[in-house]
Amino acid sequence: MRLTPPNFRHLRVFREVALCRSVSVAAERAHLSQPAVTQAVAKLEKELKVPLFERRRDGMYVTEIGAVFLRRVESALDHLMTGTREAARLGAREKGRGFVDFDRLLTAAQLRALVAVSEAKNFSMAARNIGISQPSIHRAARNLERLSGLKLFESAHEGISLTPAAHVLAQRTKLALAELQQGFDEIDDYLGQDSTHIVVGALPLARTHLLPTAIDLMVRNSERVQIRAVDGRYDELLHGVRQGDLDFLVGALRHPAPVDDIIQEPLFDDPLAIVAGPQHPLARKSSVTLEDMLEYPWVAPPKSTPAGSYLYDTLRIGQLPRTPVRVVSSSLVLLRGLLTTGNYITIISLNQIRHEYEQGVLVPLPIELADSARTIGLTYRRDWRPTRTQRQFLSYIRTVSGMAYGDPSALSNNSIATDAIE
Repeated sequence: MRLTPPNFRHLRVFREVALCRSVSVAAERAHLSQPAVTQAVAKLEKELKVPLFERRRDGMYVTEIGAVFLRRVESALDHLMTGTREAARLGAREKGRGFVDFDRLLTAAQLRALVAVSEAKNFSMAARNIGISQPSIHRAARNLERLSGLKLFESAHEGISLTPAAHVLAQRTKLALAELQQGFDEIDDYLGQDSTHIVVGALPLARTHLLPTAIDLMVRNSERVQIRAVDGRYDELLHGVRQGDLDFLVGALRHPAPVDDIIQEPLFDDPLAIVAGPQHPLARKSSVTLEDMLEYPWVAPPKSTPAGSYLYDTLRIGQLPRTPVRVVSSSLVLLRGLLTTGNYITIISLNQIRHEYEQGVLVPLPIELADSARTIGLTYRRDWRPTRTQRQFLSYIRTVSGMAYGDPSALSNNSIATDAIE
């Protein structure tokens, strides 16, 4: 996994040569000398360790891997161009300051500084996070302001705040860098050295069986690929997907979709259940009613979750004169501890407590919940183009979902064989 992007001037030259199939025409379009263009392409090929062009008598033609990388470069540069235009529209540029098309002048150092400061909100911490000195990152950030002619950073009580123009530019920069990272991963895959780093956002249900099973399949069938699963609340993880920090998100889908720049891909429907510990008095009954359960303390999921929404909006437990909700938490560890310690009740997916259900640690109470099914699926950016390795991991997730989800009592952890995926 590469940590720093190449020289952006080299990327622009590469794009020009690929489009023109001519060093001389590309040099004219880029306002560079022909030797400078030739040198830029040679340095980029050396850095990437692959030939990007076939040098023919009638011109320069991209190689197979060159064409793959070109698509990533074009997307990355398009993100930067869009980001600079949106930033110029949102910011107040003083007359005579900055360049109109300043995306063509941006450097990797300036973009790294912008992203680092946007995440750390502090120059010292940002410098430490990317391993450079504070004067260096401060200089890069201020150079970026001079190039754009826009106010990007403002002093705040807690450190540094970003202006609206800086926010949109930082978001587009992160998407551009994510696109380039995918290009680097594709080149490494082409060289037989695939070390793709997949970052997936994991909502609670996906963490217990779906993702562990899919990750195990991926690890067993690839030598160097790394997967990082990030826990968090839905809003945080969705933000990460839209910023390019996460490749995709696995968990309960939202209806309607909260924003229009994402795609929600359904995998399976997951019904909810009322659950208690095996020692609970109601666990020994053949049927129970909602009124029976109101006599016991509840551990409720947050209202913002699909299960919490069902509990409060459909069962309307919060509108009762004396609500039984005594604890609010989405922590499975805390939930398991409470339900096995006392006579608590909660609402949750049986798939989410698959292991506890199979071991008899938690049991569903005999009551049906009408229209409680929520759709579990994948969420990713509308313009996201997964690499071959990312597509393979997605295929594992889809296959595990198709084979394993339904009645949890009919499944075991060993029910999915690797050869069923191939």
